[in-house]
Amino acid sequence: MNMNLNGESTKKLSTSIQKVQAALSAMGLNLQVVELPSSTRTAQEAAEAIGCTVPQIMKSLVFRAKESGKPILVLASGANRVNEKRLSEIVAEPIEKATADFVRAKTGFVIGGVPPVAHQETIETYIDEDLLQYEELWAAAGTPNAVFRLSSADIERMINGRIISVR
Repeated sequence: MNMNLNGESTKKLSTSIQKVQAALSAMGLNLQVVELPSSTRTAQEAAEAIGCTVPQIMKSLVFRAKESGKPILVLASGANRVNEKRLSEIVAEPIEKATADFVRAKTGFVIGGVPPVAHQETIETYIDEDLLQYEELWAAAGTPNAVFRLSSADIERMINGRIISVR
C-alpha cells in the first residue's frame, strides 16, 4: 500500500514508484514515497501540492553530453536555473537538454518524474550546493505525481555526486 501526505493508505504503487521505494529501502533510508492527487511535474506545481517552498523542491534535470553522448544528471533547487555554459565547463564538453526519449532510455523514468536514484544506468551526477541549506527537501519518485521527503544529509548518503554551484 501507498501513503499520502496525511499518512493515509492509498492504492498500490505503480512499477516506477515501487522501483524508487525499493532503491531507497536498499540504501537503508527510511524514506517513504507518497502520491499526490495533483501533478508535481514542475517545481511550482510540486511546491503547491506539498505545501513547501519552491527552493525545497529537488529538480532532477537530465542533460546529454554532445560529444560522448553520456547522460548528465543535475539535482537542482527548484528556484534555480542551471547555467548550461558553466555545466559544460564542469563536464568538459558541450551539453544539451536531453530529449524525452533519451531521459526515458537512460533513467527509466519520464520527464517530470525522474528521481535522484534507481536509474537504468549509472549517471554522472551534480548536486546544487543550494540544496544543502534546507532541512527538508522533496524529490520526484518515479511519476509526475509521486514524491518523497528527504533531508540535505540524505542527499550525500544516497547520491554519489559532485556538489557544485549550478547558477
